[in-house]
Amino acid sequence: MSLLELTIRNVKRNFRLYSIYLFSMVTGVIIQFTFSSLMYNEDIMDALQNRANFQTGVGIASAIVFLFIIFFILYANSFFMKQRKKEFGMYLLYGLNERQITRMVFYETLFLSAISLAAGILAGGLLSKLFGMLLMNLMHYDNVISLSFPVQSIALTIGVFLLLAIIISVQSYIMLNRVQLTELFHAGQKMEKPVRISAVMAMISILLLGMAFALISSGKGSVFWQDYATASMIAVAIGMIAGTYLFFRQFAGWLLQAVSRRRTYHEGNTMLWTSSLRFQIRGNTLNLTFISLFSAAIMLLLSFMTINYKVQFEAVGMNLPNDIAFESQDADRNHRIDSLIGSSGHEVRYHLTQEVLVAEPVTDMTAAFENPEYYTPDVLLVSEPTYNRLMQERDPEQTLKLQGDEAVILAQGSDFPQAYPASSQPGFTVKTDAETTFRVTAKLDYAYLGWASDPVSSMIVKPAVLVISGEAYERLQAHAERKSFEIYGITDANRAEELSRQVHAIVTETPGAYYSSFADVYSKQIEGSSLMLFSSGFLALIAIFALASVIYFKQLREATDERLQYSILRKMGVDDRQMKSVIRKQLLFVFLPPLMLGVLHSWFIIKYYILDSVQGFTGLTETVWGIMGVYFLIYALFYISSTKVYYKIVQEAP
Repeated sequence: MSLLELTIRNVKRNFRLYSIYLFSMVTGVIIQFTFSSLMYNEDIMDALQNRANFQTGVGIASAIVFLFIIFFILYANSFFMKQRKKEFGMYLLYGLNERQITRMVFYETLFLSAISLAAGILAGGLLSKLFGMLLMNLMHYDNVISLSFPVQSIALTIGVFLLLAIIISVQSYIMLNRVQLTELFHAGQKMEKPVRISAVMAMISILLLGMAFALISSGKGSVFWQDYATASMIAVAIGMIAGTYLFFRQFAGWLLQAVSRRRTYHEGNTMLWTSSLRFQIRGNTLNLTFISLFSAAIMLLLSFMTINYKVQFEAVGMNLPNDIAFESQDADRNHRIDSLIGSSGHEVRYHLTQEVLVAEPVTDMTAAFENPEYYTPDVLLVSEPTYNRLMQERDPEQTLKLQGDEAVILAQGSDFPQAYPASSQPGFTVKTDAETTFRVTAKLDYAYLGWASDPVSSMIVKPAVLVISGEAYERLQAHAERKSFEIYGITDANRAEELSRQVHAIVTETPGAYYSSFADVYSKQIEGSSLMLFSSGFLALIAIFALASVIYFKQLREATDERLQYSILRKMGVDDRQMKSVIRKQLLFVFLPPLMLGVLHSWFIIKYYILDSVQGFTGLTETVWGIMGVYFLIYALFYISSTKVYYKIVQEAP
């Protein structure tokens, strides 16, 4: 029998083991091919405003997907090699050497890869139209996407999986050379030893987790994160990782030990499922720790990307509240720009010319503006009537009422906007030809002019703005430099990229002139956030398959090892109903704790470091819980599937 014939025989004989391997490889090919086909689909590329950014993003996502596929395949191959140690031992006795066995594994991998590539590329090509339409829908574009099988994508996918086959062969050769022949024959006879349990270490695990959660929930404004950010970050990482590890290594064992000491321990089937778990703690600790942290990472990724996507539509408007705004030019240029906008097809809803004063800050900018490096060094003083005139057109709820030396700071993007009571209003001093101190009544997370923008490089810098009373403005206007700004409101501002490029070209004929356009950032932000959400969804999908592989193969191995014990239980009179109950309880103890810890880890981070930073947006908390609910449902399906597979295996003769 040749090596090729032996390979085909092995695949047929071990088809049950290879089925999930094959299914996951097909899924990996579909995702890999889908990403690469998006990059070469002409319909998608024609719809985008920022092709280069899109291609870069898709390339990075494809590389990450490939890393996940490598992880899964290598884990699966490691499992197969361990399951087939006796088989490889027989081949060595019959005269095959390690290189020949490695070549046989390579043939198996090529055979499965060929099937996966054929099925995956076909399915991926058929689904690429659907995925392309989904991406266009996320971007709010209505372009039609055609079905395509780009040659570049096919070649790239084939190359990726050929490389993967070589990596698997190297791994197999290394594993075969690291074990002795006797170890191959006695691999299935090794028994796990129970872990020595310490109540002190069990309590330390709870304390470590509690410390991590307490630091996270203290919030970004606490002294821990303001003054000791690095130390706090290290403490949280240690608390989460070490706490999770000790939770499964010590606390779970301590809990099982406590159950075994109960008077009712020998009643029902408690003894049957707990005794098995106590011997599996050593082998399951790393897996359960990995599952908890990995689950947290998946939920955190999806939640963050979904929140980022949902807030972008409003956030762009908050960052650049004016459809088009620029520093007034000479009369001829202003007229050219006005004519250009009027003939662009975008109806002008309003056009205001607004005057402001330029002042030099005397008070430290950090007292009024977080991250002052994002702001202009000078401060623009806007009178309350001028500001309110614009707000009547843009957002009447933002109008202000000031008198005397009162002022309001506009610090868009501030994490801590606040209103100051009369008894504790801070002062902010500016200098024109003399110094003037204003009493700050409020710091608002709002913009008057918004970020200066560029059709190519997007947001650049934003003006620092102080709204002052009309009487204070009149008092200072004869002693300060004046600037005027042209502010336009137009229809379909999100599709005004070409108009923005033309206006920008005229404005920048004056070096350093302020220019801002909603369209400059909208397409970049929306296309970028849509691609990140789209990519993270598929990354989460392949990550869930990788996680499922860890769970599935581990349970498959344990079920195979425990067939003898379950056979003895059947001879002792334990019926199928009791056996299923034992399996369900045993696997529930494996599935539920890592899921709950994963939810806790992700929720604390999302709640205190993401949701608290976007409190002005509605429906985000419900979105996060919806993502966690879907993940919980998928996890429940894994649990149900694993119990069925576990029961089916232990029913077989040992």
